[in-house]
Amino acid sequence: MRGPRLVAACLGLFAAAHLGCAPGDERARAAGGPGDPACACAPAQVVDPTLLAFLSRARAAHHAADVALGAGDRAAALRALEGIIAAPRPPGPPPEVAEVTADTYARLAELRGEAGEFDAAARDIDAGLRLAPAPSHYQGHLYEVAGVVEERRAKALEAKGDREAATQARARAVGLLERAISIQDRVITEALTGPGEKPR
Repeated sequence: MRGPRLVAACLGLFAAAHLGCAPGDERARAAGGPGDPACACAPAQVVDPTLLAFLSRARAAHHAADVALGAGDRAAALRALEGIIAAPRPPGPPPEVAEVTADTYARLAELRGEAGEFDAAARDIDAGLRLAPAPSHYQGHLYEVAGVVEERRAKALEAKGDREAATQARARAVGLLERAISIQDRVITEALTGPGEKPR
């Protein structure tokens, strides 16, 4: 359920940041004299309908994937999520598009890792990381999923009796999870203290 919640959050934050004043506030601002900010909020901005449509479409696709998984139809869930990757994107594209797409790649990797498709999952992770090149929550989550995929690979190799390869996969899992922790620590620290600073 992470996917729909993330897309809904992006959609809500984007709308809140771009809607500007309510109609009543517009009337109050018009009634004010020159230099009199009757409305405390910034002038209304135009909401990008293409971006809103993309985010809404992505949210619907994640919900469709949830429904398909609930019915045991993994293939349909994958198709719904892959549709987000292939969908037309707003020009630019805005950062919200990259974030939602990167997180969709993470969910695809999770599903493929659960099914033992470890190499395909790794390709999804690589594609997601290309959209999240800088330290961020999204980049950290991709490394987290990559670590879980390698952990599952290790268990599968162990079950086949290939202990050496399992040990190597387990070591990769630890390294990836440690990197995920480091990235998220940095995200939290910078949010609390500002970029380049250390908490006291």
